[in-house]
Amino acid sequence: MIGWDSTMAFKIVFTDVDGTLLDHEHRVVPESARAVRMLQERGIPFVLVSARMPEGLTTIQRELGFTGPLVCYSGAYVLDEQGRELLSRPIDMAVARRLKAFLDAELPQVCCSEYGYHTWACDDDTDPRIQNEERITTLKALRAPMDATFDARGVHKFLVMGEPDQIELAERTVADAFPELVAVRSSPILCEIMSGEVSKAEGVQVMCEHFGITPADAIAFGDGHNDIDMLRVVPESYAVANAVDEVKKAAAHVCAWSNDENGLGRTVEELLKKH
Repeated sequence: MIGWDSTMAFKIVFTDVDGTLLDHEHRVVPESARAVRMLQERGIPFVLVSARMPEGLTTIQRELGFTGPLVCYSGAYVLDEQGRELLSRPIDMAVARRLKAFLDAELPQVCCSEYGYHTWACDDDTDPRIQNEERITTLKALRAPMDATFDARGVHKFLVMGEPDQIELAERTVADAFPELVAVRSSPILCEIMSGEVSKAEGVQVMCEHFGITPADAIAFGDGHNDIDMLRVVPESYAVANAVDEVKKAAAHVCAWSNDENGLGRTVEELLKKH
């Protein structure tokens, strides 16, 4: 249990990262640090919920001046504030091998890489799409075969990168060919593939259980398709103004401001001022 302010209407804040917390260039909005600081002063955890790997989130935490628990790989890997594992739902290696072969054969135009635990592997680190992801996340992909990189524990996520029409096709064909997996667009040019058991909503629920609270004690923010289940499980949910229409419909509220306008930070500050 944590020492939060018992008078607050919410006891934890969950947020998506790219497109929600970060601006359109995937950078921290400096003003958002003030809202994070206000939450920390009140003992309210601020939890990043993202398709990113842990190291892609701790860099953002450091920039905002805080540490805390993480929901990584869209809920496939959940870590507490000490970095200890609360939940892990990897794709079985046998399924991962079949998926890799399928993507290579059926969708040769896309770029695919694999993530598991604290490792990001790819076949070709000279691909401009890999290099762009490295620039965005400030991480370096490991050029290595999947089988040589990941052990029997499995792979948490496949990231498919391509043009919007290719990504729509990937989402559809993978869902048809692999009913045991979930494929969801996190942006028009990205498709994330995880175990079918995985969702941001489960990550939120696991984190709430860790703190001895429920999603009814939370607020959550998002912008993309892979945020919808999280926004539905948290009654007081917010879509930032730049969110896609489906997300705005799923959320309980729509922020007055976009991610570029520090929509999350300004909304949090307004809510805190009411209590």
